[in-house]
Amino acid sequence: MKAGSISFKETFFIGLMLFAIFFGAGNLIFPLSLGQAAGTELIPAIIGFLMTGVGLPLLGVIAIGMSKNEDVQSISAKVHPLFGLLFPVVIYLTIGPLFAVPRTGTVSYEIGIAPLLSEGLKTSGWGMLLYSVVFFTVTYFLALNPGKVVDRIGKMLTPVLLVILTALLVQNIVSPLGEITAPLAAYEAAPFFKGFQEGYLTMDTIGSFVFGLIVINAIRSKGVDSPKQIAKVCTTAGLIAAAGLGLVYVGLAYSGATSVQAIGHLENGGLIISQISNLQFGLSGSLILSVAITFACLTTSIGLIVACSSYFNKLRPSISYKKYVLGLTLVSALISNVGLTQIISFSIPVLVAIYPIVIVLITLTLFGSLLRNRNAIYTWSVLLTGIVSIVEGLGAAGFELGISDVFARYLPLYSLGMGWIVPALVGCVIGFVLSMRQASYVLENE
Repeated sequence: MKAGSISFKETFFIGLMLFAIFFGAGNLIFPLSLGQAAGTELIPAIIGFLMTGVGLPLLGVIAIGMSKNEDVQSISAKVHPLFGLLFPVVIYLTIGPLFAVPRTGTVSYEIGIAPLLSEGLKTSGWGMLLYSVVFFTVTYFLALNPGKVVDRIGKMLTPVLLVILTALLVQNIVSPLGEITAPLAAYEAAPFFKGFQEGYLTMDTIGSFVFGLIVINAIRSKGVDSPKQIAKVCTTAGLIAAAGLGLVYVGLAYSGATSVQAIGHLENGGLIISQISNLQFGLSGSLILSVAITFACLTTSIGLIVACSSYFNKLRPSISYKKYVLGLTLVSALISNVGLTQIISFSIPVLVAIYPIVIVLITLTLFGSLLRNRNAIYTWSVLLTGIVSIVEGLGAAGFELGISDVFARYLPLYSLGMGWIVPALVGCVIGFVLSMRQASYVLENE
């Protein structure tokens, strides 16, 4: 092997590492729910889901690999210095204590604990409360000194979880629980676009800003420093991770689609996978799956708390890392008690508002070498995208503004939740024209 190069075997294992990072146990639940709801419209719906649940996270990792040491803060700062401070905070809060971390607690409870409890204990809320105390206490102490313990648990559990999942998915394909039924109303008109937005819930595109840097550090640890080589390895490793995610998501969506006749439409994917595994493998199979998912959720929770605490400690060092860990863990524990379905519902408006901005930033970063000294393109494309996406987010939260009627009438794709696309393109054109004028002005005055 040449100095400064990396073998395919090493790249392959980096790809598996990236797959494990992206594949939090919470990601199990959304393809299942999509499958149940999409029914006979499964194919266009899952294609849309794969674009945002797999394709965009892949592009995010590639973009970070090509960006030469840039992170979410430096990329966001190209829009405006204030945006460069605020938007990363929103990103870390979203993938941290507001949504993603509480979701690890509720997913593991719904799948691993709730099926073993009496109806009275489940409906009273005491089961979730007691479980959250234990789950997040363990998260807190291990996040203080994560060391190699969490890494080793993650490396052991990811293969175990994949083996169990593979067995479940193969069983569902060989002996499906029923026929695929008609789609729910939300998937009848435009299943592709509905699936596209459902992919937001994985939050993996947002996480790719953080995970991309982990991949880069892993590559550098192999002695590779060439930006071109780093970008190449990031792309290959990203494709490996994307292939694994895609296969799992398709299998889960199919499992959900064929489960309706046996278990009916359930309110979240945690309940769906619990019921499916119980029907296919009985109580013992469900228990094994529950244990694997519980520990996988725990490692995800610890990893996200560590990442968020480290970021906020770097942003404001006057508050110690331990205090950030304590504060973020407590907030996560409290939010987890509202329940999985409620957390998902609360997260949708936020994700509808910020996901288009993230998509635009990733796209611009991919073309970063062509946009040098053209920050006006970042500014205007993000500004116009943000105006539309925030209005869409408020609409998703139930706050209909008067301007939304104007957007619905004149903006292409607005009714499909994609009204930000044309404003993003218009913003790119405006930014390009302004940057050209600025460059001409500088030349004239030299």
